[in-house]
Amino acid sequence: MRIGIVCPYSLDVAGGVQAHVLDLARALLAQGHDVDVLAPAAPGTPVPGFVTPAGRALGVPYNGSVARVRFGPASYARVRRWLADHEFDVLHLHEPTTVSLPVLALLAARPPMHTGPIVVTFHTATERSRALRALGGTLTPLMERVTARIAVSATARSVQVRHLGGDAVEIPNGVDVARYARGPARPVAGETVGFVGRFDEPRKGMGVLLDAVALLAPRRPDLRVLVVGRGDAGALRRAAGPVADRLDLLGPVDDDGKAAALRSVRVLCAPNLGGESYGMVLTEAMAAGAPVLASDLAAFREVLGPAGTLFPVGDAPALARELAALLDDPTRRAALTAAGRERVAALDWPVVADAVVQVYRAAQAAVPGPRPARRGGLSVPAPRVRAAAERGAGWTAGVPRGGGRC
Repeated sequence: MRIGIVCPYSLDVAGGVQAHVLDLARALLAQGHDVDVLAPAAPGTPVPGFVTPAGRALGVPYNGSVARVRFGPASYARVRRWLADHEFDVLHLHEPTTVSLPVLALLAARPPMHTGPIVVTFHTATERSRALRALGGTLTPLMERVTARIAVSATARSVQVRHLGGDAVEIPNGVDVARYARGPARPVAGETVGFVGRFDEPRKGMGVLLDAVALLAPRRPDLRVLVVGRGDAGALRRAAGPVADRLDLLGPVDDDGKAAALRSVRVLCAPNLGGESYGMVLTEAMAAGAPVLASDLAAFREVLGPAGTLFPVGDAPALARELAALLDDPTRRAALTAAGRERVAALDWPVVADAVVQVYRAAQAAVPGPRPARRGGLSVPAPRVRAAAERGAGWTAGVPRGGGRC
């Protein structure tokens, strides 16, 4: 099968959607499909051979972060050239409501530029999305060109249903289980708690974790926090105040470095305050064998099920209590590790890619020739990815798994 995938966010900076797109492409290539990814990327940015760089992106505030996107007439022309240069059996657009390349591809993808089905994946979990409210009336007619919709979580699905109508199949984010499960751990000292993410974004909850560490520090002289991710290290140490010396900052690392860090920590803490559609770091931690302690967000509950421990969002004293309890209970940590590894087996990229391919096949069957997509999009019947994913979270994976390649 010849598959074109369009990513909205620049590959200059790591992010969850970018990682999803690249990992899905690798999984599809491993299955024997022909894949080409179009994504923003500045000249000189190292990208995989299956990526067509679409040029430098512009940073815009979005969902408590800064989204690096690409838009405008020159970008539209580049999208049209990319479509004209390929004959895709399926065009897969990620975050089609983001003002970036996927919207331009949706505008351009019609005969003679493209005649196959269009599949879209929604990642956004922002219930009060100003962009969706503003663009909903404009995007709804464009969505009539979409044959099948995927959402990475129930939260992401509910957001797109509310703003755009129609429905979406739930297929969770994948994780490279082998990469995170195997290999050396990073040497650490004391009772090390992990944090992974852009620590200077308030919604990631670093302030809550620092307050919890300050509460625990007088009674736990060996408590340390291993911080992996981007941000202003000096500002973080100043914000940490008397517990600044408890922080070990790695900065941004590659996937192998992140995996080694996750394998080394006693607990992975995700104190996020909101705006999360999934929580990929939770699945990575489970694959690495790290017990997870996370904010009680809907998306996190869905991912973790019984394989993690939750605390009330933004409640530093509650986080301190739960963290101390986990650090003092190796039996509980071992049980969480075992449950996490069992749960994440259903999210290995080959499993998730199989589910996505089944959506592609259903979309092809719905649009056998160069004709318009069904109004409102195709909602494919959705059994579970695997029985292991059913327990506690109620994930749906879109279609029955089937063998063979296209």
